[in-house]
Amino acid sequence: MPKSVPQSSTVDDAVPVSLTPSPSIGRIPILDPTPSVEGGRWPAKAFSGEVVPFGATAFREGHDLIGVELLLTDPRGKTVAHRMAPGAPGTDRFEVEVQLATEGTWRYQVRAFADEFSTWEHNARVKIEAGVDVELMYLIGAELLERAATDKLRPAKDRRFLTAAAKLLRDTDAEPAARFAVLDDPELLAIADRRPFAGLASTSDERVVRVERTRAGVGSWYEFFPRSEGAERNPDGSWTSGTFRSAAGRLPAVAAMGFDVLYLPPIHPIGVTFRKGPNNTLTPGEHDPGSPWAIGGSAGGHDAIHPDLGTEKDFVAFVRQAKKVGLEVALDLALQASPDHPWVTEHPEWFTTLPDGTIAYAENPPKKYQDIYPVNFDNDPEGIRAEVLRIVRHWISLGVRIFRVDNPHTKPLDFWEWLLATVNRTDPDVVFLAEAFTRPALLQGLAKVGFQQSYTYFTWRNTKEELEEFLGAAATETADFLRPNLFVNTPDILTEYLQFGGRAAYKVRAAIAATAAPTWGVYAGYELIENVARPGAEENIDSEKFEYRPRDWAAAEAAGTSLSPYLTLLNQIRRAHPALRQLRNISFHWSDDDQILVFSKHLDQRFTGTGEHDTLLVVANLDPHSVRQTMVHLDQTVFGGVPGGSFDVTDLVTGAEWIWSDSNFVRLDAFTEPVHILSVRIRP
Repeated sequence: MPKSVPQSSTVDDAVPVSLTPSPSIGRIPILDPTPSVEGGRWPAKAFSGEVVPFGATAFREGHDLIGVELLLTDPRGKTVAHRMAPGAPGTDRFEVEVQLATEGTWRYQVRAFADEFSTWEHNARVKIEAGVDVELMYLIGAELLERAATDKLRPAKDRRFLTAAAKLLRDTDAEPAARFAVLDDPELLAIADRRPFAGLASTSDERVVRVERTRAGVGSWYEFFPRSEGAERNPDGSWTSGTFRSAAGRLPAVAAMGFDVLYLPPIHPIGVTFRKGPNNTLTPGEHDPGSPWAIGGSAGGHDAIHPDLGTEKDFVAFVRQAKKVGLEVALDLALQASPDHPWVTEHPEWFTTLPDGTIAYAENPPKKYQDIYPVNFDNDPEGIRAEVLRIVRHWISLGVRIFRVDNPHTKPLDFWEWLLATVNRTDPDVVFLAEAFTRPALLQGLAKVGFQQSYTYFTWRNTKEELEEFLGAAATETADFLRPNLFVNTPDILTEYLQFGGRAAYKVRAAIAATAAPTWGVYAGYELIENVARPGAEENIDSEKFEYRPRDWAAAEAAGTSLSPYLTLLNQIRRAHPALRQLRNISFHWSDDDQILVFSKHLDQRFTGTGEHDTLLVVANLDPHSVRQTMVHLDQTVFGGVPGGSFDVTDLVTGAEWIWSDSNFVRLDAFTEPVHILSVRIRP
């Protein structure tokens, strides 16, 4: 038998483990208030316009009913109470959704109380109908209403109504039906709802939600290498690099496709030592430009611009031109250095020196990055922190408000916590995207300490089961702190699904990414179905990371082979439907075919700004090689429908219209249109 545990104990000479009870839980216990990150250690996240579900578990002994409300304080200090409704039966969970519009720090508490009116109303109804304690229940009710009528915080009109209702409950000569009707009087119920008859109140501790600008959570990203836009090959085999001026010519086309963020890989000088050649070879040619991520050379480091691209003035002009067409420029922040970086000679302590006297280059066994030295953040933490902060603020001063951070999981978490907090303290609109393809705990840890967005495992989630699990978790389990950016491809990632799925695979992945989450992105060349991989690697052959890659966009458009019109349509649908600009509102439905994914995105009319619900149904054929036909089965209650009822759907891709109900036949041809994106209209 186990021994009893004393109130405090010691193990050898260890620090005593105190078992002293925590502070009082309160008369009405309130547990697990959400949204919350690690019990309130870091603020929960939201973006302006996001609909945030608040919740808490609350209960009391016995059968008396309780009420629960959210006390929500906006950044200006105004507090508003929102009544919370019971969640799933038997869970004692209470919930309410609130749309947070104002940027800044919001604070909330949950208040639970004995709901004296609801308890009396329930007991009185049961007993009076059963003929038990009839006059006693009317007397208890009358006293309750009379006491509420003395509350001077209630409007005079409500107080008069309460007095009159109490008088009727006391009137033993009144018609029984009239007295009983007090329990159902809509005005009395409204009075009790506006200001509950509360007793024995308890309040939770305070939690914080940080609301950031909309772009922190909503956006369509497009990535291109400015050196490729306008690049020309000369007769002697050398290249004339594209520049910011030539790359600016591509901006209107990117904006016309509906993208609103343009992400640039590093634009800094590139090292010569151990420069990589085409396809990541170790034997570069005379004219090979090298990887932009091998940062630093004779022309400078992280605060410099590659001379081939232009000057600082040219970059500022490029950012301004992008803004004119509706694009924000996101800049790569890659904290690493080529062997030629000024840091190597000026601050050797910022790197790791091996026993043989050499500096350690970057590795991800079996991958080797001989052209890159990783930064050591422990030898001189204050020095490297000051330098990185200086660099970030330099680019902020030139108009950059978004940074895509390369491999943040290879740097200390406490460094990022400090940097992001320091930057956002003075520039709260600056957004950091974590390119963190790493273990779940580390990926999520980066989001918890402040990254506004994150790359995710979406790229490798291709089956129906995988997608439902991944997208469901992103909308629920991690939504309080992690905002997924669903990039469909990158210069490093060309999945087997895209390699062998052809045009259909490219349409399917883009459609799911663009509709399942409020932020998604593509890397240039996606619209041209660039799907040939380097042997033995999960990336494009002749990777743009190591060579110039000018593309003939006009020829593809003229030939009708470009996916540009499809990407444009997806972004148009996103802008027209606010339900697609929310993260937490996805619901999965059923199909009889394990290759048919079905989900809906619904936004209640309270939050759309149009006075009407916004609902979209996405039905995707995940098999890019076949025609699939099956039945799909819908739970209409998640988008305001009635089981068994009919509703109208319009396919926003083809324009086709149908009348649907709970179960519906679908036929999706991978070789024409593999995805239905259906706008739902519930019939009156």
